[in-house]
Amino acid sequence: MGAIASGVSAAACAAAGRPVLVHSFEEWREAARELLAHKVAPHAVQWISHKDDGDLFAQEGEAELPAPAKGGSATLRVPRQLMEMLQSAACCRVPNRWAFLYLVLWRWQQGEKDVLSAADEDGARLHAMVKAVRREEHDMHAYIRFRERREEAGPPRFVAWFEPGHDVLPQVARHFASRMGRVTWMIATPEASVMWDGASLHSTGPLMRGPEDIDDAGEALWLTYYRSIFNPARLNADLMHGHIPSRFWKNLPEGAIVPEMVTQAAAGARKVGQTSTVGQRGGTIIPIAAEKAQPQREAPSTLDQCRRCDLWKNATQAVPGVGKAGARIMLVGEQPGDQEDLAGLPFVGPAGQLLDRAMSKAEVERREIYLTNAVKHFKWEPRGKRRMHKTPAQREVDACSYWLEGELEQIKPDVIVALGSTALKSITGNAHATLKDVLGKPFKHQGRWVVVIYHPSYVLRVPGEEAKAQAFSVMVDGLRQARQLLDAPAAL
Repeated sequence: MGAIASGVSAAACAAAGRPVLVHSFEEWREAARELLAHKVAPHAVQWISHKDDGDLFAQEGEAELPAPAKGGSATLRVPRQLMEMLQSAACCRVPNRWAFLYLVLWRWQQGEKDVLSAADEDGARLHAMVKAVRREEHDMHAYIRFRERREEAGPPRFVAWFEPGHDVLPQVARHFASRMGRVTWMIATPEASVMWDGASLHSTGPLMRGPEDIDDAGEALWLTYYRSIFNPARLNADLMHGHIPSRFWKNLPEGAIVPEMVTQAAAGARKVGQTSTVGQRGGTIIPIAAEKAQPQREAPSTLDQCRRCDLWKNATQAVPGVGKAGARIMLVGEQPGDQEDLAGLPFVGPAGQLLDRAMSKAEVERREIYLTNAVKHFKWEPRGKRRMHKTPAQREVDACSYWLEGELEQIKPDVIVALGSTALKSITGNAHATLKDVLGKPFKHQGRWVVVIYHPSYVLRVPGEEAKAQAFSVMVDGLRQARQLLDAPAAL
């Protein structure tokens, strides 16, 4: 049991220099809530989670429990995203995980919101722990193999043995309970085991090895099928290990027969893996461009599913456009910035505040327009603890044009305002388009007016007050032109 569950306050333990013992995320959360209420700093707490550390409370005397800090409360509200990340990271088997999670929570309470960012050192570690745990959950879903026991053995009917690298058994057990109906099963691991009786889950304690009373005709059929589809002529052992990590092979049914088949392939089976007539054919050249030979893939239906380029890997989230449905003016920027990436909304940072000033001066109301970006994910590079903007490559602009075209089709604006060269290239599809040729010169493209102005971030970084004022004036004039063009004759 943890310190709190044993009747001893976590804050009292910290005050006495004793470690705080926890065995679960729930115990850690209770202890962390009390420690924060008493404003106990992370360096003043020692966390342990071993059951064999002796009697932690056998010392004589008790430390006086410090009074809660003025205004302190045992209730701490944190964003759902942070709580979910902490709960997931708590399953990661790394040294000092409880101390690290408390450090993250402490920093958040102190107002250091960048602890959630992957650009922050602690934030990067937290993201890495969450990623490792989710990967382990995915691997258990993919590589657990249930085997059927002999009928006389009784329940559970199916059993599986797995050796997870992180403490993900409860989540995985709930996953299989929701998918296997009333069929009884058990998942055994060296640390803990869980059984499903058809209605509820039960913890059965750790096992030292997998079950032996197996009589699985389905497994024998699967191995026969696996042997029949194994083609020694196309064997690539490195690729096989790349697809399935080595630690999983020993518990897969096919893992017992793969070494023999690989040995046979190396000993000459490759020679008879295909007919001689196939090997003698010279082949035929097919006159088709490589890009047209790609298989048809289903287009992503939401931005969160988009994998059309690699920017999603390092971004917090995709940032969609926002605004009035059927707006007559659409403003298109380059990409989300750091604050937009965290908030999930376009133009909410310093550039957005400057844009609001320009629109106000041009008498363009934000609630009457649609605001979006040419690229929907934040592209950045680390600089210390900050995430610095990096201009998207043309291939990334082209990949994201799929979403911009969808917005144009849905909103159907009469006037498009391009904020900067990246937006101009995306709207026109011309990778060589430049601002100097069209700045302040509205033109028609595909039946719509296009007005080009500076991006507000350019106004923020251009040196000199005079240059800033001139660039800001160009923005205001362009926005006024956009409003005036609403009354111009429609393009044919």
